Amino acid sequence: MKTLIFISVALIAVTMHVRAEDNGQSCVMDYISSGEASMTLAEIREACGIAEQEISITKPEVEGAKSKSGSISNRFLNEKKTEINQYVLTPHKMNYLLPAITTNRINKEAYSSYNGFEQNLEDIESKFQLSLKVPLNSDSMLIEGDALYIGFTLQAWWQIYAEGISKPFRETNYQPEIFYLAPLDWQPFGGNTSFIVGLEHQSNGRGQGLSRSWNRFYSHLLFEKGNFALSLKPWLRFAEDEKAFELDPDGDDNPDIKDYMGNFELGMVYKWNELELSFKGRQNFDTHYGAAEFGLTFPLWGKLRGYATAFNGYGESLIDYNYSQTRFGIGISLNNVL
Repeated sequence: MKTLIFISVALIAVTMHVRAEDNGQSCVMDYISSGEASMTLAEIREACGIAEQEISITKPEVEGAKSKSGSISNRFLNEKKTEINQYVLTPHKMNYLLPAITTNRINKEAYSSYNGFEQNLEDIESKFQLSLKVPLNSDSMLIEGDALYIGFTLQAWWQIYAEGISKPFRETNYQPEIFYLAPLDWQPFGGNTSFIVGLEHQSNGRGQGLSRSWNRFYSHLLFEKGNFALSLKPWLRFAEDEKAFELDPDGDDNPDIKDYMGNFELGMVYKWNELELSFKGRQNFDTHYGAAEFGLTFPLWGKLRGYATAFNGYGESLIDYNYSQTRFGIGISLNNVL
C-alpha cells in the first residue's frame, strides 16, 4: 500500500507537470526569463495567447459573490499570486523551530531494546517542522477555483541537550500527501465553506522495533468567517497485513494506532490583531484516547513570529502514538496556520 501511494503521487505529479508546461502562465515565465528585454507586457501576453483577465486573480473565483472572504480565502488568494514563481516556496502547514520543548515524562519504553540509550534521554529537547506544497494545476479542473496539490511535511525531535549520548535525532516523521481542494456553494452563518479530499502516508523511517507508519484517506470540511476558521478532518486508515512474526518487515508496525490517534481531527484558528490562536483536537470515541494541542503566534521582527505551544495526550510523534504526555514549547515560526 505504501508503494502504491508513492507511485500514484509520482504519476499524477508527472502528468500534471507536463500539462502545466503547456499553459499560458508557463509561457509567460519563459519570456520573462529568456525573452527579449525590449518586449512589453502586452507583447508577452499576445505571444502566449493569454488575455489579461486570465492571469488576474479575483475573489469571486474562490469565494463566490455571496459572502466576504475570510482568513482561508485570503491565504489561498495570496498563494495563487506567487505559486507559479519558481523562486517562491509555498508553505503547507506551519514551519517552525522550537529550541526548547519540555515533557512531563519522555518515552523511554520505546527505546528499551537499545541498551543504555533510553536512560540518557532528556525531558527537554528541540523540535522543528518543515512543510511545503506544490500546485499541480493552474486552471480549474472540476470546480471553479479548485486546486490539486502534493504536499510534504517533516517533523523532527532533537535530543540536543542530552549529555550521555551523541545528541541524536530521537524521532523524525515524514508525511507526503496528495490532496484536492475546492470551494462549496454553501454559506452558513454568513461564512464560506470548502472541502479537501486526500491521501497521505506517514512514517518515521526507522528499522524493525522502532518502525511506525500508516496510510490514510481523509476528507476535510473547512469553514471561515472573518478572522475565524474551523476545520473537521475525519479519516479512514488503509488496513495492512498482520506480521507473520514479531520482526516481520512487511507486517503492520502499529495495528492499534487508530485506538490512540483517533478517527478525526478538529481544528480552530482565530486571528486577533497581531496574534493567532489555534487549537487541534483528536479523539477516538470507542477508546476515549486522543490529544489536544494549543498554539499561539505573535510578532517578533520581520517575517519571524514567536510561537508557543502546549500539547496533552497521545501521538505527539509516531513513536509516541500510544504514549500520553504533556508538553510545552517556545520558539519561532515562519508562517501562521492561516
